[in-house]
Amino acid sequence: MPEAPAGLRRPEFPRSARYDADFLLDNQMGPCAIWLLEWLCERFPLAAGARVLDLGCGKAMTSVFLAKEYGAKVQAVDLWMDPDNNWKRIVAAGAADLVCPLRAEAHALPFAAGYFDAIVSIDAYQYFGTDVLYLDYLTRFLRPGGKLGVVVPAVTRPMTNGVPPWLTEPQSNGRVFWEEGCRSFLTAEAWAEIWRGSPCVMDVVAELQPNGWRHWADFERAIAAAGKGIFPSDAEALEKDAGRTIGFVRLLATRTGADAENTYDPALGIKAGAER
Repeated sequence: MPEAPAGLRRPEFPRSARYDADFLLDNQMGPCAIWLLEWLCERFPLAAGARVLDLGCGKAMTSVFLAKEYGAKVQAVDLWMDPDNNWKRIVAAGAADLVCPLRAEAHALPFAAGYFDAIVSIDAYQYFGTDVLYLDYLTRFLRPGGKLGVVVPAVTRPMTNGVPPWLTEPQSNGRVFWEEGCRSFLTAEAWAEIWRGSPCVMDVVAELQPNGWRHWADFERAIAAAGKGIFPSDAEALEKDAGRTIGFVRLLATRTGADAENTYDPALGIKAGAER
């Protein structure tokens, strides 16, 4: 696989630089997912052969990266992406021996308790993880001592004075950055409070990515230049904001040996540990 062109290489992400532009751009669904994953993995050690759940994997780009860079055995789970198409992408990337694509909803995961050594989620957890009980549910699939790592779009400060106008006004392409779903963007402190409230994890870390807004805006520019955008570019709004409001948060935690008494399968409405 040829290296990415200069515009898609970052000294902060040397592993990502080994992947070509087509891989990065054809499989994108927003911010550059493997840049975010590489940043996560700076503090998220993975041993070869580790069983990893990639939750909300999109087009499986992150799952391929985990397999090829770390030798992880990955369950590539997404609700919206066809697993048949993800399998074709996985095979084409040379990761068929390590990555299995599945379609599943985040509240009805089809795995045994304690099965995974690690769970990761890149640019997806904000859609289902703001429920304070969700972490109790998700961690039941981690072994004790297993690692949980998430990167989410976030706000850098509480929105006590409302959303700033440069995020709510139309850009020159007509797109408005701030949509209703952006209500799921929380501060690092808010995420830390949710996670530290769970008896199922310990050693919680929540931290803002340096220059995250710049990486996001530059990737948006690269997508637009290549004519491969799924949506109109958000680069203009991100550059106006310049990190005053929008960024990324990295969340890390370790599974304890405890289970929360209210652990349940929200999709089925029964105790997750019950025999089926």
